[in-house]
Amino acid sequence: MQEAFFGFISQFGYIAIAGLILFENIFPPIPSELILPLSGFLVSKTSMTLPLVIAFATIGSVVGAYILYGFGRLLSQERLEGFFDTKLMRMLGFHSDDVAKAIGWFDRKGQIAVLICRCVPVVRSLISIPAGTAKMNMVRFALYTLVGSLAWNTVLCTLGFWAGDAWEVITAQAEWVSTAVKVAIVIIGLIVVAWWIKFRIIPAREEQKRRDAEGK
Repeated sequence: MQEAFFGFISQFGYIAIAGLILFENIFPPIPSELILPLSGFLVSKTSMTLPLVIAFATIGSVVGAYILYGFGRLLSQERLEGFFDTKLMRMLGFHSDDVAKAIGWFDRKGQIAVLICRCVPVVRSLISIPAGTAKMNMVRFALYTLVGSLAWNTVLCTLGFWAGDAWEVITAQAEWVSTAVKVAIVIIGLIVVAWWIKFRIIPAREEQKRRDAEGK
């Protein structure tokens, strides 16, 4: 993969960087931790300049974020409430009003998460979906996404540029951070699942059994 990115960016320059980062936002397994330091390093090997490398990477970030934001808009509150009100979802402990509560929280406190999460591996892409579902103001979404993406891209591209031939060290360190974040997400996820089973699924099943018994 490294050799493919190297050849692609060397041949197509800024457009390749913007395109790769755009796809990285939509398909997180494509590693920005590799693309950005490599792009910074290639400044010294090509006619590209560091400011334009950062600018095109940020353009790709914003466009990719807006694609996921648009997907989130399609997941309207009404559609989600209807989905969570199905028997299966109720058996899993969900309620239709969970959607309104989640969107309400996002309206009150979650919008700043767009800015913060743009600098966090893994979740930096996915945060755009709830922003779209909550119908976050598009101008504010663009501003937060721009600032957060610019910070992330500037740091990794600049470190790759400064590191020169040792740019892979930057990639390795960034990937280590990304791995640590993924492990933390898995641990938090397991804790949430355990809590959900105990306080949502088990009570929901008991409630359903009670209703079935009363129906008989």
